[in-house]
Amino acid sequence: MRWGRAHDGRLRRHRGRDLRLRRRARRVRGARPAAPLGLVRPGDRPGRHDRRVLRDAVHRRAAARRLRRFFVSAVALALDFGGTKVEAALVDADGAVVPGSRFRRPSGGTSDSATLQAAVLDVLAQARAAVTADQELIGAGVGSAGPITVAEGLVSPLNVPAWRDFPLKKLVEDALPGVPVTLQMDGICITLAEHWVGAAQGVDNVMGMIVSTGVGGGLVLGGRTVAGPTGNAGHIGHIEAGGFDDACPCGGRGCLEAVASGPRTVAWARTQGFTGSTGEELAEAHRAGDPVAIAAIDRAGRAIGQVVASATSLVDLEVVAIGGGFSHSSPRLFEAAREAVAERSEFGFVTKVRIVPSGLSHDGPLIGAGALVHRADRLGD
Repeated sequence: MRWGRAHDGRLRRHRGRDLRLRRRARRVRGARPAAPLGLVRPGDRPGRHDRRVLRDAVHRRAAARRLRRFFVSAVALALDFGGTKVEAALVDADGAVVPGSRFRRPSGGTSDSATLQAAVLDVLAQARAAVTADQELIGAGVGSAGPITVAEGLVSPLNVPAWRDFPLKKLVEDALPGVPVTLQMDGICITLAEHWVGAAQGVDNVMGMIVSTGVGGGLVLGGRTVAGPTGNAGHIGHIEAGGFDDACPCGGRGCLEAVASGPRTVAWARTQGFTGSTGEELAEAHRAGDPVAIAAIDRAGRAIGQVVASATSLVDLEVVAIGGGFSHSSPRLFEAAREAVAERSEFGFVTKVRIVPSGLSHDGPLIGAGALVHRADRLGD
């Protein structure tokens, strides 16, 4: 029987299609499965399908990273260690302490080393636990009362005798594995914070000061911090104030810290008949017009002004921003400091310096420690 040419053509097409399907099935049966995403074995030669899968995976991962950067905020864990307390908090990229992330423990000059270490580890753990799913911890910044040895990560706070050459940086690194840690003197941290989001924004030659349990300071010159080879540059609390002879624990006499810190100002007032025992009580007495309290605040302010004038003579400062608990005792503290600077009347480059309160209130030290991470490009030698 003859089927005709049309039928023969259809038969050939069906046979050809069947042959192609069989060849495709053999290729599928003989193909290796695609390598796991991100893993390609040496010697593998992925087929076209494998390459497409890998390429799509790379694109998806890159897109995920871009989305994560967009939706996840970078935070720094900030630690501030001082003579009376240790604090930790998260600081965001805008220079603000993240609400609910701030934790404090007493340190105290009479505490032993184990107690101090436990306090540091406690606040670190609490702040670390405060990191949320939409935050990424990018580093830790540590500010400590000095002196310090920055290259070895050691601290020897003058008001904390239990710690001499204590490896604070290593303690923090061990508590936060995988997190980069930067250590600096607390005075440098406060100055960096003032330069970033505080009273010295837009000014590139700045000294920040802390007047509290002690007196600390730091320098930003030409827009970058100046730490020196050991990390202690700007240690303004141990510059001598002319006309004063108060003994200082560092071994000197007339050091600014020995004259104008909160505890030493109260101690001087008590020798003059003041019966209180704290800086808060002295401030209250000053507001009430107590003559001894007025004299004590004037004395501290004058010493601050003399040392600020000397520092400005040395490095041509534009702004000195002063924070710390005792700096809030009275506006008169600042007035007396400015009056002492004004006495250098023939040195206009000295009298031009502006002495201003901190723009950061009690957040300054923590923001400064966070700035060691967020503003690392501003850290000088």
